[in-house]
Amino acid sequence: EGQSAEQLLICDPYAVFYLTGKLITPGERFLGLLLQKGRTPILYVNELFRFDKDLGVVKKYYSDTDDVTKLVSPDLDPSLPLAVDKTMAARFLLPLMEAGAASFFLNGSLAVDLTRSVKDEQEKAALRKASLVNDAAMDEFKKLIREGVTELEVADQMLAIYKKLGASGYSFDPIVAFGDNAADPHHSPDNTVLKEGDAVLFDVGCVVDNYCSDMTRTFYYKKYPSKEVERVYDLVRRANEEAEAMIKPGVPICSVDRKARDIISEGGYGPDFTHRLGHFIGLQDHEFGDVSTTNFRLEEEGIAHSVEPGIYHPGIAGVRIEDLIIVTKDGCEVLNHYPKDIEVIG
Repeated sequence: EGQSAEQLLICDPYAVFYLTGKLITPGERFLGLLLQKGRTPILYVNELFRFDKDLGVVKKYYSDTDDVTKLVSPDLDPSLPLAVDKTMAARFLLPLMEAGAASFFLNGSLAVDLTRSVKDEQEKAALRKASLVNDAAMDEFKKLIREGVTELEVADQMLAIYKKLGASGYSFDPIVAFGDNAADPHHSPDNTVLKEGDAVLFDVGCVVDNYCSDMTRTFYYKKYPSKEVERVYDLVRRANEEAEAMIKPGVPICSVDRKARDIISEGGYGPDFTHRLGHFIGLQDHEFGDVSTTNFRLEEEGIAHSVEPGIYHPGIAGVRIEDLIIVTKDGCEVLNHYPKDIEVIG
């Protein structure tokens, strides 16, 4: 209603799951949930994904040879605008536009995105559970670190550990970075061999009860870091903890990023903090909403997001420390309990 649209077509599988409780991953095929004022929702789904459960919607199945435009158009009011979400593929949207299926088309993603960004009690419980598993997994991952091991050898063992601890899988592919690779914020594990004195950065997450976790910790192998690396580490830890300390309802999200960024800048490493402070999280690891200098939304009870400052200076240090938080009535709950002290392993 806030977008002046009486019909909304949702194609994002996770948004459909959020609204119906049924997760369908259609691949390249069309999946759509049509919401219209005063009418029963309609779910369009390929025959390959037929199911019996009653979701409180009208189910309309189609085959691979059916025309999606002819499937959906009869249910639309061409005299009204149609809101669609940001994930609707152009190959489905453009034919609807060409057919005049609505008076005009607009991006209706915010209708679902803003709702999903504020977690209810069941969602909060799932996020806590996933982060507790991630804390336990971090302890296990450290045990994989030994002389001569490669990043890939470590990463390849992580999924089994997660599943043993009760997770259903990764929330994203794990980042394992040794030495100077830790100064690459999104390094992909490779055949780099661990050596004494290396940083060991784990950015890892899992899915438990359909909800995601995400945490980063930076360790050191066999040798305490140099004074400058220690200073870098302390800057990142301060940025993480002081940003978390200011989070409460009513605080502009952009000011949380600014707090962390100012600490790192005042420490002389501002240009080496190369990304936003965080991202929203829930059914997906990265959901709509971020913690950046351009997000002027106010923190709100129930919002869940990461706080992950980092300094990435090749030849000196690569450090990131990341927690997840849930905004509470008068502050925030930090979901990760794994220590943030400098830790030498191996």
